[in-house]
Amino acid sequence: MKLGTIILAAGDSSRMGGEPKQLLTYKGQSLIRRTTESALALQDGPVVVVLGAHRARIVPELTGLPVTIIDNPSWSTGQASSLKTGLAALYLTHKDIDAVLVLHIDQPLVSLGLLLHMLEVRKDEGKGIVACRYGTQVGVPALFDRDYIDELLQLAGDKGLQWVIVRHRDDCSEVPFEAGAIDLNFKRDVEQFQQAQMQAQ
Repeated sequence: MKLGTIILAAGDSSRMGGEPKQLLTYKGQSLIRRTTESALALQDGPVVVVLGAHRARIVPELTGLPVTIIDNPSWSTGQASSLKTGLAALYLTHKDIDAVLVLHIDQPLVSLGLLLHMLEVRKDEGKGIVACRYGTQVGVPALFDRDYIDELLQLAGDKGLQWVIVRHRDDCSEVPFEAGAIDLNFKRDVEQFQQAQMQAQ
């Protein structure tokens, strides 16, 4: 299977006072670098990183990595535009991909092991979507068969991946990932996460 990966990292972190969460560190690495290296470690195909706000500060974190960096000038309109930008970059250059993996950079506990497990679930269960479940939510990281690319390209505004997942629950395998609920959207999320890491050391 040839897998294409899209990393959505275009937001301006407005809910964190504008300090780019892409550059927050976990275990000595920025979240953008950590997420990108996990995607590359799958060794299954191209990796596209979608940037927007704070591009100049984030690009140096990707130095030396074999990824395609694409700019989304419309990042402020919502996540759907970044997804479509990434899909376009991926699909225009790699029409032979079999599936698309979508990652966010603000889930620090996404690991290579989780991503490999998702690929195994896809292989074993044969569903067109593999998504992660945390709490009552089913979402990213999420894996979509190429048959869903056209539908993903129809998303607009803040209508995101979950909308497609919910519409096709009968074709979706769910992977438990309670740590996915750790989503660094606000300053207090970061503070709580950092405190928990210090206590765990």
